[in-house]
Amino acid sequence: MAATSFKIPEFENTGVDVIPAIASNTRSIFRTNKTKNVQWRLTQLRKLYWAVEDYRAQLLAALKKDLNKAEYESLLTEVDWVKTDCMFMIQNLETFVKDEKLKAPTVPGHFSLMKFRVRREPLGTALIIGPYNYPVQLTLSPLIGAIAAGCTAVVKPSELTPNCAMVLKEIIQKRLDSNAYSVVNGGILEVQALLNEKWDKIFFTGSSQVGTVIAKKAAETLTPVTLELGGRNPAFITKNANLKVAAKRLLWGKTLNAGQVCLSQNYVLIDKDLVPQFIEHLKEAYKESFPNGAKASPDFSRIVNLRHFHRLKKMLDETKGKIVMGGELDESELFIEPTAVLVNSMDDSMMVEESFGPIFSIYPVHSLDQALNIANSVHRTPLALYSFGSKKENERVINEMTSGGVTLNDSYFHGSVNAVPFGGVGDSGMGVAHGKYAFDTFSHARTIADTPNWADGLLKARYMPYDFKNLRVIRMVAPKPNFDRNGKVVKGLGYWLGFVLGLGAKGAKGALFRWLLLLAGSFLYQQKRS
Repeated sequence: MAATSFKIPEFENTGVDVIPAIASNTRSIFRTNKTKNVQWRLTQLRKLYWAVEDYRAQLLAALKKDLNKAEYESLLTEVDWVKTDCMFMIQNLETFVKDEKLKAPTVPGHFSLMKFRVRREPLGTALIIGPYNYPVQLTLSPLIGAIAAGCTAVVKPSELTPNCAMVLKEIIQKRLDSNAYSVVNGGILEVQALLNEKWDKIFFTGSSQVGTVIAKKAAETLTPVTLELGGRNPAFITKNANLKVAAKRLLWGKTLNAGQVCLSQNYVLIDKDLVPQFIEHLKEAYKESFPNGAKASPDFSRIVNLRHFHRLKKMLDETKGKIVMGGELDESELFIEPTAVLVNSMDDSMMVEESFGPIFSIYPVHSLDQALNIANSVHRTPLALYSFGSKKENERVINEMTSGGVTLNDSYFHGSVNAVPFGGVGDSGMGVAHGKYAFDTFSHARTIADTPNWADGLLKARYMPYDFKNLRVIRMVAPKPNFDRNGKVVKGLGYWLGFVLGLGAKGAKGALFRWLLLLAGSFLYQQKRS
């Protein structure tokens, strides 16, 4: 059936009874080794590229139905993003799969004769669980990494975006190898059934609460997981910031996809003297983006469902702060206006919960010291943090806070480029994705050593019966410290011996140099013994 004639069907659960068979079949296909063929992988990636292009109209329609995403935004952040991911992997995969030769300093020069190398092997069969906020990008991009690495996969799109889930099912099962790549649609029961199966990798994007459940379940079978979670992301604004730029860029971060972005700021910590001016700049930026208001804008998305609408509304209802921008809500349209709330307590509802929507708080502070203390208390390991200030202040924020990523003087630009590493840390997740990092995420770095038969004479020190004279010879070429027990560098005999032994350490010449030293040492030792 041609994509142009494809009509989005009603959402349908796959059903828990067929999941064991789907998982078993996908595992068995991996064991045939067909997915290890690089040309086969490239063919699948090329097919996926054209599938996304051919189903563009259906994807745009599904994103409009599920999230009211504008066509422009859907192309920019979903459809075109995935196509760029495909092209990056297609253009670079043959390089990624090449064995990586290990040389000094990783492998000591005297071991280079063993031809150490690393081969990236597919982990096996992966389970990919996608989110609702970017249901196309954040479901297909991990799949691209799995295909590139040579894994088979079962994909579980979010049931909260049912139209997208059905289009993704059509794309994957009609255009890709349907034995190697399958789609399971459904809710909690289907996820539970999937987690009861044995996987070689689980890649989950979503909430910390669900991520915790998945990690616990995966631990039962020692299954590695990548968790892309969220967090209460802070933004810092100091007296050295460009307030107009900061306001415009942070507002954009809360209006893209109606703020349903795991990277967007949850709260802004700003010097108290700058607050009135910052609020005015926010209002100006709002007016520029939405001259007729956000509700009338064809570009502004809606909240995904009624449950999340009420969750956000509850945060606004319970805040003791003052709404200084926005505030309009319309339950019938799942519309929440971009809203800023001025608060003065860390216990405020706007501070203790992750908004994951178009609302955020403004918290006045007396100093950067206070701001850092607050941010580290609210969430020690956010997914992202932002700092608008001097170079020195920005560096201090980076040094004194831990986060998955950082953008200085902008809003989540560190997550806006396909090939740079993206991921959380601590409570905001584990593991990375994007580009080569996605390929590595679904791969095992397998070390290979190849010892030549003729080298046994050089390796006699390892064989029994042990002779301490052989150990002494080995120690002669071992690295020598150039520091004392207090950690102070001392340029004595040890330092200069280390310098000499380091000469020509790279490549075959370095190996020969070290072997000659070893043989010379052995000779001198024997002479001394005799």
